[in-house]
This record gives sequence, C-alpha cells and structure tokens, in this order.
Amino acid sequence: MSSGKILWVDDEIQLLKPHMLFLEKKNYEVTPCTNGADAVESVSEEQFDIVFLDENMPGLSGLETLARIKEKLPNLPVIMITKSEEEYIMEEAIGSKIADYLIKPVNPNQILLSLKKNLDNSRLVSEKTTSNYQQEFRKISLDLAMVNTYQDWVELYKKLVHWEIELESIADIGMTEILESQKEEANSQFFKFIKNNYRDWFHSDDRPILSHTLFKEVIVPQIDKDAGTLLVLIDNLRYDQLRVLEPIINQYYKSVEEKSFYSILPSATQYARNAIFSGLTPLEMEKKYPQYWKNDTDEGGKNMFENEFLTEQIKRLGLNLKHEYFKITAVNQGKELASNLAKIKNNDLTVIVYNFVDMLSHSRTEMDMIKELASDDKAYRSLTLSWFKNSPLLEIIQNAQKMGLKLIITTDHGTINTSKPSKVVGDKNISSNLRYKTGKSLSYNEKEVYEVKDPKEIMLPSLNISSSFIFAKEDYFFAYPNNYNHYVKYYKNTYQHGGISLEEMIIPCMTFEPK
Repeated sequence: MSSGKILWVDDEIQLLKPHMLFLEKKNYEVTPCTNGADAVESVSEEQFDIVFLDENMPGLSGLETLARIKEKLPNLPVIMITKSEEEYIMEEAIGSKIADYLIKPVNPNQILLSLKKNLDNSRLVSEKTTSNYQQEFRKISLDLAMVNTYQDWVELYKKLVHWEIELESIADIGMTEILESQKEEANSQFFKFIKNNYRDWFHSDDRPILSHTLFKEVIVPQIDKDAGTLLVLIDNLRYDQLRVLEPIINQYYKSVEEKSFYSILPSATQYARNAIFSGLTPLEMEKKYPQYWKNDTDEGGKNMFENEFLTEQIKRLGLNLKHEYFKITAVNQGKELASNLAKIKNNDLTVIVYNFVDMLSHSRTEMDMIKELASDDKAYRSLTLSWFKNSPLLEIIQNAQKMGLKLIITTDHGTINTSKPSKVVGDKNISSNLRYKTGKSLSYNEKEVYEVKDPKEIMLPSLNISSSFIFAKEDYFFAYPNNYNHYVKYYKNTYQHGGISLEEMIIPCMTFEPK
C-alpha cells in the first residue's frame, strides 16, 4: 500500500533522483515534473496527496505555480523548496498557505520529516496522544485516590480538562469514554470533598479564593492605574471554554497570571456574581444592602445592582479608582461599546459583564436546534469558540489591546451537562433552579444531595425560619414527582448550574497584558 502520491516539480529534477529513490523505498509514489505549466496540468488530471514545488523555475515561477494550484485545489498541501532566503518570498509563500518551506540543499530526512508532518500528522498525533493519555490515566487514578485539598482539586481538574481537549482532536472514541469515566469518578469524589469541607471555609483562614474574595485578593492587585484595566466577566463560562478561547486572545494579549477560584454555593448567577461585585457573602448582602438583595422567590431581576455593589466594595476597600460598568445582553450593545471603547481610556477600571454563554446554555434547553449544535461538551466548546470569533467581545478585546489596556477575564460560575434526575418535593414557594433548591418542608434523596439545614452556616439567607438548602451532586438535576417523565425528558442532557461539580465550582481568572 502506497504511503502517498507526490508530485515533485523542479526544473533540475534529474539532480533529485537519489531523493526520489529514497522516498520510493519508503513506499511513496513520486511523479517528476520539470515546469510550472505541466504541474498545473498534472494536478488537474491526476490526484496527488502533496506537491514539492521549486520556487526558482523558468517560465511560471514557483509562486505563480503555487497560486494556480491553489486556485484549482485549495486544500492540496504544497511544500515550497527554494535556494533563496529572501524574506518576501517566504512571506508570499506562507501567505498562500503552503504546508511547509524548505531551503536547499535539502537532505532526504528533511523531506521525509515534512511528509510525515503533513500526510501522517493526524495518525501520528492520534497515536502519541493516546499513548500519553494511557500513561497519564494511571497517574490520574492515583491522584483521585489521594486528593484531599482544594489546591489538589484545582490541579486535578485542570489535568482532566487538558486531556479532554487533547483527546477531542483524535478519533479514538474508546479513550474519550475512559476519560469521561474518570471525570465521573472525579465529580463523585469532589462532591464528598465539598460536603465535608465547604462549611468550614466560612469559619477558617484555610480556604480557597471564593467568589466574594476574588475582587480583593486577585483583581485589585492586578489593576494597572497607569495603563487602565479592562475586567471582562463572561457569565457561565467554564474553564474548558476559556481554554479554547485563549489562543484567539493570545493573538492580541499575552497571559501573565492564571488563578482558579471556587464559586460559592449555589453556583448560580444571583449568588456568585453578586458576591464577586459586592465582596460579600449572600447573607452579608441581605443584611447590609437589603435594597439591592433579592431572594429566590422575590419578584424582579436578581442581578440589577451589580454596579452599586461594586461601587460600595471599592469604597469599603479604600480604593481611589475611577471605574465604569457595562452589562452586555444583546449584540447591538456589544457593537456600540466596541465602537465607543475609546471613551473609557481615562478609567482606572472598566468592567464588562457579557451574558452570551449563559444565554447559550438556556437556549440549548429550550431550542432543539441549539441542543443539536451543542450536543456534548466538545460541541459546546466549539459553539462557544465560533461565537467568540464573530462576537463584538473579540472586537472589544482587539480595541482594548490597541489602547494598551490590561485585560482580566473571569466568570461567575460554570455549568454541567445533567443526565440523572433526582426527585424532590417541597411547598409552593420552593425555588425553581434544577441544581439547587431552597424552601421549607423539602423531601429528597439524601444520597443525591448536599443538605444544609441551617443556611447561615454557609452564609446564605433563609426564606423563612425553617428554610433549608439542598445542592445536587455530580450531574443530577431535580425534578418534581408531578409530570415527572415529561420534565425528565425535557431537561435531560441540558446544561445547568447551581450545584456541586468541578465544572460549576472551579473557575478561572486570567490576566493578560497587551502584545
């Protein structure tokens, strides 16, 4: 079986006979060609896997031949070979999307390496990735048995996300299924860890960075008053989603610090995001700012006073900051801000809350088309990346880079794809979220929840004297017994937040400086 069909174009092709013999011994089929016009005709009449193209030829030059080949077959890989090291030739060739660029004299192993990189790349990467994960699998399994601190859980989660993204590029379904199994086991262990330790974090100095300490402990030290700082909070953005957005951001910014922190419970917007901007726990918000705080069953928007909370926190910390706050919930708002970003150049801190990803997760629940486009975590990441590449947010980041602003990107909580229903019963005032419930007279399966009978122990307000909270574990979601089958079918395989999982609670805060 042939390793691949090569068209080799060079006006001195006879001098390359030893190279062609070497490749034929490696099972490649090599077709010689002495000029550009014949090369264009050959690719039109015969199917080749790759083209070696000399840059300096009489008649049609290498660059002209390249342009004509790409017009006919834009996806055919072409490797340019030249004696010239002039920069403009390299730039022209690279701009024409060549597969590789080799400078004469080339040796057979250089040629072979380039072929392997371009023809066998997917297979070699797949084999190497699979081999590496098989080795790492054992280490992750050992780590799962030993992990017992919040720092350990951050590192383990990052490792799982790394391999999840690595394995999505290969076609080995078996490896992906093994990783999914490890993630399930990790979330099971993580639930036990949170259940045993979360309450103590509010009564001890040995605790991770939490939502309500993020601004003071992480963001304030990074604010650059000389250059100005842009803080972008993308609602409901998971660590893996930010990881796939990072290469796009890195075209304009370089990463200088990455901190992971824990969302408070419930890992839901009205609790976690208000906590970030206020620097307070929900219980403290309710007591200190009753005019701004709303409980689950209260009418009206629950995140209407984020700017007021932020202003009060800046005052409380004694910071002399000129700041401005924007909330983007529609494309036209994002475009308007991108067009007028220069107006914020005198701010010490500009805060943007961007709501698209949260709307995407809710749309996925309600719209079959979105559900199909984001059928699993891989597709969900891909859809997020596609949105970001074409969003006003990217334009805002590009303009911020031109203005020399420092950039901080974070979120309030993550989300998890839920698959297992858990029955819950309560009175008519029970909260509606599918990953946590609060109210009185709650009835539930104790094995599937973290129950907090006295919300004040974890710094949460109570709806009334006998109210409690329950949080779903792993990928469970709550369903009422009434019309149970209908709701289970409707909400199964939807992205939800508010409960206890690595995806919802361990979230990133990344700082960038303009390139």
